[in-house]
Amino acid sequence: MNYLETAKRVFNDEIASLEKLRDSLDRSFAQACELLSNCTGKVVVCGMGKSGHVGHKIAATFASTGTPAFFMHPGEANHGDLGMLSQGDVLIGISNSGETSELIGLLPVVKRMQVPIIAITNNVQSSLSNFANVTLCLNVDSEACSLGLAPTTSTTATLVIGDALAVALLEAKGFTADDFALSHPGGALGKRLLLTVCDIMATGDELPLVNKDATVMQALFEISAKGLGMTGIVDGQGELLGIFTDGDLRRSLDKKIDIHACKVSDVMTPNSVTISANRLAVDAVNLMQTHKISALFVTPDQNNKQPIGALKMHDLLKAGVV
Repeated sequence: MNYLETAKRVFNDEIASLEKLRDSLDRSFAQACELLSNCTGKVVVCGMGKSGHVGHKIAATFASTGTPAFFMHPGEANHGDLGMLSQGDVLIGISNSGETSELIGLLPVVKRMQVPIIAITNNVQSSLSNFANVTLCLNVDSEACSLGLAPTTSTTATLVIGDALAVALLEAKGFTADDFALSHPGGALGKRLLLTVCDIMATGDELPLVNKDATVMQALFEISAKGLGMTGIVDGQGELLGIFTDGDLRRSLDKKIDIHACKVSDVMTPNSVTISANRLAVDAVNLMQTHKISALFVTPDQNNKQPIGALKMHDLLKAGVV
C-alpha cells in the first residue's frame, strides 16, 4: 500500500474540484451574500451528518467574523428547536443530495415564517433547491474516497463555500482586526490585538527612577530595589533624560569609574527608546526586538517625556503577548 500516493491523489482530486467550483461561481453567490448582508437577525446553519459537522464550522466562522450565527441540528429542530428560528433570520441549509429528510421536513415551516433559505447542495434539481431563495451548487463530480461513498470532496467544497461567504461579508462590512479581537478575547490572538501597554506596565512606586545628579551607586540601588534591570534618569521636571542598564554598568566599569562619585547621567544611555501608553503591547514587543533591548519606559505620548510606566520583555511573555 502506497499511502503517500493515495494522499497525493486525494489532494489532487479535491484541488481539481475546488478549481471547478471556483470557476462556476456566478450571480447566485452574490445574491447569497446580499441576503446575508441584509439579514437583521441571525444566520442559522442547518445540516445532518457530515454536512452538519461542516455547518458547525461555517456558523463559527460567521460568528467570529462579524456575522451573528449559530448551528441548528435539523433532527432536534423537528422536535422543538425550530423555535430558535425567527423572522429576520436567514437559514443556510446544507445537503449534498438536497434530499436529507430531517432538513427537508423543516423547510415548509421555514418558508411559512418568511425566512430566506440559502441552499448549499450538489443537486440543483433537489427538494432543498426548490425551497431555496438562492442555491449554491457544489459542482462535485465524485468524492475523493476510492469507494465514492464517504463525504470528502463534497464536504471540502462546502467548507470553502462557507469560508468564501464569511470573508466576503467580512470585507463588505469593513470588519477590522480590532473587531476580530473582541470576539477572541481569551486566546493569544485576542491578547495580541487587545492588550495595550498601559494594561501590563509597571507604575507608581514600581518605577525605577533617579535624579540626574544621582551617583552610579545610587542608581544601582534603585535597579536592585525595583528589579527591572534598569533605571530611568530624570531632570528636575521629571522628564526622562536617559536610561542606565546592566550593560551601561559593564561599560562604565571598563572605564575604571568611581561608582560612588560618578554621576549616573555621565554614563547613561541618552534619548532612550520609549513607547506611548496607548500603544498595543505587541508594538512594544516589536520595538524591543528591533532595538535589541529587554526593557523600556512608557510615556503618555510621543511629545511628553515624563515616564509613567515601564515594561520588560518578561512582562510581555507573562501576559501571553509573545
